[in-house]
Amino acid sequence: MDGDIAYWGLLVLSFLLVLVGLLGIVLPAIPGAPVLFAGLLLAAWVEGFAFVGPRTLAALGLLAGLTYAVDFAAGAFGASRFGASRSGMVGAALGALVGLFFGLPGVLLGPFVGAVLGELSARRKLDEAGRAGIGASLGLALGAVAKLALGVTMLALFLFMRFAIGP
Repeated sequence: MDGDIAYWGLLVLSFLLVLVGLLGIVLPAIPGAPVLFAGLLLAAWVEGFAFVGPRTLAALGLLAGLTYAVDFAAGAFGASRFGASRSGMVGAALGALVGLFFGLPGVLLGPFVGAVLGELSARRKLDEAGRAGIGASLGLALGAVAKLALGVTMLALFLFMRFAIGP
């Protein structure tokens, strides 16, 4: 009986980690992809890795890591689509990185401010710098959608391996 309680308790914990992880992919205060991965890893461990093995876990880990690459590239990509110079794109990426240390406002404003400052440092006009900042912000929003898609892909892969493949 104690084993059943522990088993179900750990599965509930893994489910909660997955939910928090999916939320955290969109909400910047929570490290979403690592929490999601931890929940999936815990669920696989609880079942003795009988359904989800090392290859699947490696793929899940790569997808989780990819969410961070998307985070840094999205703002710079958006800025470039709105005519930012190299300085603006670098500024957007640096703004995204620095913004992580300032919570939600920093994450939302960091790429914008970074792109604008990068453009101004390259002696671009204020309206051009503003367009680059808007592009960085739109890139950030599209990046959030892409990260959520990666998170859902992680969950779908896990569920497919767990239920469709079976023993």
